Amino acid sequence: MTEFILENFDFSQLNSPDFKEDSVREVLILPILQQLGYDNQHIVRSKSLEHPFIKIGSKKRKIKLIPDYLLKVADNYAWVLDAKAPTEEIKTGEHIEQVYSYAIHPEVRTKYFALCNGYEFVLFRQDTEKPVLSFHLAEVQYHWETLQNYLAPSAFQSGKHFVYETAHHAKSFQVKETDFDYLDRPLLDELPVRKRAAKRHFGVHGYFTKQTWNVVQEYIRHFSRPDDLVLDPYGGSGVTAIEAMMTDRRAIHLDLNPMSFFLVDSLATPVDLEKLGQAFEQLKNQFEKKCPSTDEEIARALEKYPYPTGLVLPKNSDVETIEQLFSSKQKAQLAFLKHLILKQKDASIRKSLLLMFSNLLTKTNLTYHTSKVATKDGQGDASAFRYYRYRIAPKYVDIDVLKYFELRFKKVVAAKREMQSKINAQTIDRLQVIKGTATDLSFLKNGSVDYIYTDPPYGKKIPYLDLSTMWNGWLDLPVTAEDYAQEAIEGGEHDKTKTEYNTLIAKSIEEMYRVLKFDRWMSFVFAHKDPEFWHLIIDTAERCGFEYAGAVKQSNGQTSFKKRQNPFTVLSGQLIINFKKVRHPKAILKANLGMNIGEIIMQTIEGVIAKHNGATLEQINDELIIKGLELGFLDLLKKEYSDLTPILMQTFDYDEESEKFRIHKNTKFKTSIDERLRIKYYLISFLRRAALEKKHLTFDEIVLHIMPLLKNGTTPENQIILNVLEDTAIRLGENQWKLRDEGQGELNF
Repeated sequence: MTEFILENFDFSQLNSPDFKEDSVREVLILPILQQLGYDNQHIVRSKSLEHPFIKIGSKKRKIKLIPDYLLKVADNYAWVLDAKAPTEEIKTGEHIEQVYSYAIHPEVRTKYFALCNGYEFVLFRQDTEKPVLSFHLAEVQYHWETLQNYLAPSAFQSGKHFVYETAHHAKSFQVKETDFDYLDRPLLDELPVRKRAAKRHFGVHGYFTKQTWNVVQEYIRHFSRPDDLVLDPYGGSGVTAIEAMMTDRRAIHLDLNPMSFFLVDSLATPVDLEKLGQAFEQLKNQFEKKCPSTDEEIARALEKYPYPTGLVLPKNSDVETIEQLFSSKQKAQLAFLKHLILKQKDASIRKSLLLMFSNLLTKTNLTYHTSKVATKDGQGDASAFRYYRYRIAPKYVDIDVLKYFELRFKKVVAAKREMQSKINAQTIDRLQVIKGTATDLSFLKNGSVDYIYTDPPYGKKIPYLDLSTMWNGWLDLPVTAEDYAQEAIEGGEHDKTKTEYNTLIAKSIEEMYRVLKFDRWMSFVFAHKDPEFWHLIIDTAERCGFEYAGAVKQSNGQTSFKKRQNPFTVLSGQLIINFKKVRHPKAILKANLGMNIGEIIMQTIEGVIAKHNGATLEQINDELIIKGLELGFLDLLKKEYSDLTPILMQTFDYDEESEKFRIHKNTKFKTSIDERLRIKYYLISFLRRAALEKKHLTFDEIVLHIMPLLKNGTTPENQIILNVLEDTAIRLGENQWKLRDEGQGELNF
């Protein structure tokens, strides 16, 4: 078919001085655009744009920008193309900058831009310096499939696949293996949280963050099958790997932090529970007999038994080095206990006892803060887990080491007993626990992983290696300079920049794409407030070849201490962003909404407040992030609205009891957007989601959905909504509607 397009063209004509830019446009480019699937309605020629920044002359006349072709899908610009004369260079130089300026223009905002001089066709992405595709036009037939995959109307998303299942439905969805279609998986709805229901995760060992086990398990069950390989390259406390094993999958746990490696390896190592009990009783008797308690015994123990010294703590710590986190008594008793554990010859028993010892460290130190609402002795946290810094507790708590070591023993035994039917000597070879970086998965072959579920670090939130110093020091787990260099955080003791964080996260996404099989899923958990990081994830994932498949709000359950202390800087929930690795991914279109970013922000906020009669910070943030993903304005959001708190506090009332923002009393909504634009904004979003859920909506359903979002002192007439709907959608039958597809008319006002 592509041969037919240009087979009669004599490319020697390009040498003629009469074959100029206009000939390239009409003779060569136009047939290609038409064959890609663009009709005249969706090929916008020579549109005049005003330069957004530069004006000339004393009267500050605006500069006009005029791209040759803007290609539309539905009502959005998908890519821009400029023709040049055959004598012009298009791989380098000012022509690239010129077309790039069209692509980033506020009225255009396309990911792709291209140039063609008759000899060559060159395609760029906004975020890459080198072309993503380049070929001689005489050989277009050899590149046609790739060109279609990038630029055909079907290569772009005008909406995302938002089909949700409840947890109950998801369980019933697990049918015969022959019915399992990896690609045809609906998104899960928000799942109920059951944190304390699994002994293998609750009570064994604290960690800085921990995904809810039943949520992770449900995602693994939903997006993979038994015997599939599940990867978590930011493994943390090991919930993904353990739950993969518990559901008969194979698993890889990877983390840069040696503390993470130790926790998961120790927990998953099969052990003879009867022999472990005998070893514990023997150790308990030895400790009771020789436990250093008097000043003299403590002094002797500190000289005889090694304990960590000299390891420097983060700058925001109350003390400088690791040994200052413990009283002399604590150091002596912990050192003696560790000495007894290391004498165990059986490696599996030794690992299990060290796991108990490591969690004992959480309570046996000077940063241990008891809970004000504790119902029994021992409830509390080390400050590294609670405050994300080493903060000496205002009140010293003298923990009975042996008593709490015995409690740790009971917790670990209960966890291992719960796991042993799935994680035992016969199955353990299905689990790999690796200390390493997510930026280098070279131990895995291309396309070897069936599902990825991961919860990466969130910028400045937690410097994991810095905060793990106390545990890594006592467990003799070294942390190298290379470990710090590869840690994907912002800030920390090594003052890592946002750029360094972005680079490492982007590299890890590239590696995840490489190792994941085609037609498989990646679920990426994220809870950062700054839209820049969301934009980074989506943009990098798309650039690598992932197709965005939708984001789901997911509660963490109980509000964290950090959230209670910092209600406006810490998000209590998270979004799970889902991607598919497919051979022909569709890019997210940036919707042409006809309004600026400030209006979009305020419209969205006030819409959420109207819908819920007051909205929490999480509801507002989630709605903006998801709308930004759906409609493609995260890039604008990240530039101007990295923190919404000042706007929210200045513009709305905040109710501390409900933690909700509301419209000021006796005032109307502030947004002054044209009524039809406001209706259009909600119609596009609502109809996009409905279309990809394969739903056709009645007019009454549409009105009932958008009317609460349009409260502003006046209520639009149904006829106005109908008029906008007729411009935006097409009627099916007597009273059902769907969003217009490309080729079915423009969305004009």
